[in-house]
Amino acid sequence: MRILLAGATGAIGQPLVSALQQSGHQVVALTRRVGAVVPGAHVVQADVLHRDRLLRAVDGLSIDVVIHELTALGKLPVKHADLESTNRLRTTGTAHLLEAARTTGARRFITQSMVPGYGYTDHGPRPLTENDAFGRSRGDKTDPAVAALYDTEQRVFQATGIDGIALRYGAFYGLSASQGFVTALRAGKLPVPRGGGGTMAWIHLADAAAATVAAIANATAGQAYNIVDDCPATWGEMFRAHAQAAGTPPPRALPGWLIRLTAPYFASLMIDTSLRISNAKAKAELGWNPYHPGYHDGLAHDFAAVR
Repeated sequence: MRILLAGATGAIGQPLVSALQQSGHQVVALTRRVGAVVPGAHVVQADVLHRDRLLRAVDGLSIDVVIHELTALGKLPVKHADLESTNRLRTTGTAHLLEAARTTGARRFITQSMVPGYGYTDHGPRPLTENDAFGRSRGDKTDPAVAALYDTEQRVFQATGIDGIALRYGAFYGLSASQGFVTALRAGKLPVPRGGGGTMAWIHLADAAAATVAAIANATAGQAYNIVDDCPATWGEMFRAHAQAAGTPPPRALPGWLIRLTAPYFASLMIDTSLRISNAKAKAELGWNPYHPGYHDGLAHDFAAVR
């Protein structure tokens, strides 16, 4: 198939390009970066927030599937305002990409969602499934981020004439995501709450890419899928494992009040939130299993390759 991949130069975009090509798909890489080169792909330069420019850029293309992996997160956001650009990509950007899908004849649209859309709160020990409430307002500063995730899902589910699918990824690690963690650890800029913080559902970037390729053929229109590994872990466990694998100093453990003061989004994500997520539906319906069932396996693989 001919795939229009928005966000081809991003964290998941890079391994996804390779995974698509290895599966025999042709990739048209959509990026706003002028002069970007994506090996093996035809590159289209446009900013999805500029509707008319986007539609001109894709005019004349014939596309089967559009995949929306755009964010504006060059690093882990510290303040809630750091998510504003990404929220626009998930609302306005999704609307414009759906128009581009119609212009190019695409009949399938896969959008990036994320598991914090279940809510920045402690969800307890039960793994959440796709049947649990998603996108609910809590009346706090996390509401815009949650609303944007819900919005991108609903737009693609309700798009006329297009099979819309949402992939609710866990927090990314591995490949470039882990490189970012290690860089921050070396600089002493990756603190964790005392006690390790809340539990998060994780996914290795290579496994996220593999699940996305599987969704092209196997996902059901109008459905969301949790794309997470089998082993949730606290932020402290994940970052200490990175430090051990890379030989860096361990993350600094800071009191919660200090993190809330200096990094309020960090606090919402790493202290207030505890998420255990079921991947049973993705395994059963997509024919996908994470190659790295947990972070210990994923980090051992990645850092053995580096060594």
